[in-house]
Amino acid sequence: MPSALPCLWIADARPDECDLHVAFRAEFQLPDAATVDFHLLGASWFYGWLDGEAFCEGPSRFPKDHPEYQTHSARLGAGRHVLAFVVSHHGVATRMLEALPPFLACRAQAGGQEIALTWRCQRLTAYTPQVRRVNPQLGFIEWCDTRMLPVGWLQSGFDATGWSEPMPVEPGIGPLYSLSTANPRALVHQPALLAEGTLVETFGYERDDIPARFFLRDLTPASLPPQGVWRRYDLGRVRLMRPCFTLDVPSGTVVEFAYSESLVHGRVSPWVTLSAGDSCNLDHYIARGGPQEFQPLAPRGGRFLEVHVLAAPAAVRWLEERVVERAYYGDAGGSLRTGDALLDRIWSVGVETHRACAEDAITDNPTRERGQWAGDVVTVGLDIAATAFSDLRLCRRSLVHSAQCAREDGLVAGLCPGGAAYLTTYAAQWISACVHYWELTGDRALLETLWPHAERNLAAFAAKTTADGIADELGWGFVDWGYVRNPGPSDMGVNLHCLAALRSMIRWASALGRDGSRYAATAANLTALIARYFNDEFAAGPGAWERIGYHRAALGLRLGFFPAEQAKAGRAFLREHMLRCFPNRHDAPRLSDPAANHPQLITPYFGHFALPELIEHGDMDFVLDQYRTCWGWALGDDRTTWLEVFDTRWSHCHQWSGCPTWQLSRHLLGLRPRFDRGALHYDFELHTGSLPAASGNVPIPGRDEVITVSWQKDAAGLHYRLQSPAPLTLRLATALGGGTVAVAGTFTAMCPVEGCV
Repeated sequence: MPSALPCLWIADARPDECDLHVAFRAEFQLPDAATVDFHLLGASWFYGWLDGEAFCEGPSRFPKDHPEYQTHSARLGAGRHVLAFVVSHHGVATRMLEALPPFLACRAQAGGQEIALTWRCQRLTAYTPQVRRVNPQLGFIEWCDTRMLPVGWLQSGFDATGWSEPMPVEPGIGPLYSLSTANPRALVHQPALLAEGTLVETFGYERDDIPARFFLRDLTPASLPPQGVWRRYDLGRVRLMRPCFTLDVPSGTVVEFAYSESLVHGRVSPWVTLSAGDSCNLDHYIARGGPQEFQPLAPRGGRFLEVHVLAAPAAVRWLEERVVERAYYGDAGGSLRTGDALLDRIWSVGVETHRACAEDAITDNPTRERGQWAGDVVTVGLDIAATAFSDLRLCRRSLVHSAQCAREDGLVAGLCPGGAAYLTTYAAQWISACVHYWELTGDRALLETLWPHAERNLAAFAAKTTADGIADELGWGFVDWGYVRNPGPSDMGVNLHCLAALRSMIRWASALGRDGSRYAATAANLTALIARYFNDEFAAGPGAWERIGYHRAALGLRLGFFPAEQAKAGRAFLREHMLRCFPNRHDAPRLSDPAANHPQLITPYFGHFALPELIEHGDMDFVLDQYRTCWGWALGDDRTTWLEVFDTRWSHCHQWSGCPTWQLSRHLLGLRPRFDRGALHYDFELHTGSLPAASGNVPIPGRDEVITVSWQKDAAGLHYRLQSPAPLTLRLATALGGGTVAVAGTFTAMCPVEGCV
């Protein structure tokens, strides 16, 4: 049921203000010890404390017409308590949220009874507004003179009589519902110190070019007297995090934190690549003097952290150094061990990159934009999540958000809720992903809820479909980075994705008992159109596969467009194409930037579509070698999360590059979830290549339990063993004898090796 929360804001704020920081404070009294539930929502960003201790942050992103409040609970003793927030009102659209009017909404309850909160608020002039944005996709850096912050305001007993009473506001959002996922976690890490030394300034006035001034400081001064000290840290992998450092420094000392995904000339580079505009990935503070904790209110993305302290070196004492990561997932429940150290590392990096890109949504990257792109969920992300974790609610919420943010014509959003964008391919893949989510979880209710959105989505496709196929003007037809479109009025890569969506829609309609005949008719017409395209290329003479190209060939093979011998030749073309491309060939063209399209390219993302076609037709050893060669190359220079593409000039943390994780687990452990057939139903089919053994865990969706699998080969065959904490049903592949097996606890089988390659 929807819920009402009082929305508050400071009375003297101007409607056009940006990057405004406001402190809110409420004291309350408990007659007895109680568990208190706090329901929280806000625009832009808030950070909260309870009795002086860090307590919450938010909001969880939301479309303005479909907000969801967070619930944070605490067991509190009898007596007086204080709840405090700093709310950062961006006043601009970001990837997380549209530009909404500023507000903070909070309610406290104990035992179902509301607790009276008496609010006071104060504009925080310590924060200089609009110094620089992190980049065009995110909010502003923090530029704060902590000497101007009210002392002791987080504690009970602080005299707030001079503070104003906030006014009720109407932010123009829809009815409130409780958040459908868990809250992100706060994970504390100790950063590894890489280097330290003294520094001198070499460039400009304080705000001439802030990131350049930071980067151009001389960190090994030889002829000039030191003006400060610095330290550089490695956080182990790219994280969405905030540094929390306690320093003892003189009043007026400048403390700056800078963040980057990789080192440039051995330094932290405070710029964010491919931001499509200016960037400044750092925060700046002026110390009040004495022991003091410094931390940003909003998290930042990066693996490497560099701290510059501008004070006499002898006057600086480092008391505590830690970082707090904002992350949805804890440790993975899924696991895989193959006996091949590189393959095992590749599997794990896929999981860790997914964790790095999971907060209140599955995002494309924690540093550049934190955007909830549908393509990161509806393809690779959904399968990695199912392989590693039992909680798939972030994926579900993304599917719902895409529907809630649909365009006026019904096309579901490819990016939302902030900075909405519409991609034909993502809108098509959204249909298939909803059905796949049902397969992975058995959540038929999602299909019921989203059915009207699916119909409107495909109606948008129908309105832009001509005799030649889907018109380009429907939306961005993103097939892959580096993709070279076929000549002609319609992109066959887009048409192939749309056909897959139509086939999924027919299943969707059948599952709900709806009439899917119009989708079957549309699918038949589109199948004929695509078949003519393929046939025309083969009729044109030699070089047909090269003209069709890697992407369209892979998608056509997935959808069964080619008879057996032609399909065999098509798979040979895929293998040959991959071997001609970087990183297999280091003299091949490189995908240096988003405009560097070329027919001789492969990406980790598109391996999600191309590699299963090879695995399922006996080419697992080839695919394993591709993992070792291409993804192994991506781990060079001690990288611990996946590059966005096979080039180091892009993002260094993109979970959509992690298809080996789900493919290794799914094919080596043999279990494909089919919860659409019933609870704990799995297809059982193994593709092991020449690996001699493997073992691992498969998480059970919605339950904190795993299925344990192990197998090994000998002269007699493959010995398979499965242990499940709950009864499950296996449908065996034909190569493994076929039929259905009910498993209560343990399942063992002896499989012919030739049926498992």
